[in-house]
Amino acid sequence: MNWIGKKLWFTLLFLLTFTFLNGSSIYAMSAEIPGRQVDVKVMTYNIHTGIGADGKYDLMRIANVIRNSGTDIIGLQEVDVHWSSRSQYQNQIELLANELDMFYFFAPIYSFDPLVEGEPRREYGVAILSKHPIIEATNRDIARLSTQEANPVPKPAPGYLEALINVKGSKVWVYVTHLDYRGDPTVRQMQVADMLNISGQHEYNIIAGDMNAGPGAPELQPLFEKYVDTWRVTNEGTGLTYPAVNPSKRIDYILSSPLMDVKASQVIDTHASDHLPVIAEITLLRGNQP
Repeated sequence: MNWIGKKLWFTLLFLLTFTFLNGSSIYAMSAEIPGRQVDVKVMTYNIHTGIGADGKYDLMRIANVIRNSGTDIIGLQEVDVHWSSRSQYQNQIELLANELDMFYFFAPIYSFDPLVEGEPRREYGVAILSKHPIIEATNRDIARLSTQEANPVPKPAPGYLEALINVKGSKVWVYVTHLDYRGDPTVRQMQVADMLNISGQHEYNIIAGDMNAGPGAPELQPLFEKYVDTWRVTNEGTGLTYPAVNPSKRIDYILSSPLMDVKASQVIDTHASDHLPVIAEITLLRGNQP
């Protein structure tokens, strides 16, 4: 074999070796390249349809909490869009997006005909706000036990929001969820399985939501096996989020891909909702393959 053949052979061997490196190793190597890293602040916030701990409706209190937090991407739960008088039949996500000058996507869990013909549909669900462009977004189905049916049975239903966001050259999938509230964990177990099947299609992602279960709940453990609990890796405190006044439970989470670096997390003390919002500061990589 001449020297040209040897050179080609060693080049091929190097490429094959690099190709078979696991994903974590590749991301770790590329993270060392100057300018690849970009920081993003993510929030999860159950806004309780804009009703605060004082029982009063004031959506602008929610907007101010988000604005003052300086967060880039916000996953919201319990969002009303023309739903009922409790939220003045407002399109809450559109109002928040306009107030904060952000991109948005709404994923209804329930969507009903209006009470008056010609009026907008009455909808309730989860949503995302983002300072950065939303490239694409979808409302995915997971198992649900309806609160709007007389004799519900678990079945696939919408309300698992999937969005691809371009954060200064880093493309990241963000999922927003709201899991079943009942004491029986059966539906949450089904929901977690569905979530993992969907989010598992992408390697570089973040899940934000109200899980309605504590960190020790067995039904949440499959999530923690695949994702980083951003609070747990950056804090030794309890991270309690519910209820907003004298909180006693940690049920709101931001979970990140193991390929990401989590810098910090915090719980914001506010009574604008009956939940406290959670924030995580996460480092992403530009030019990644999400």
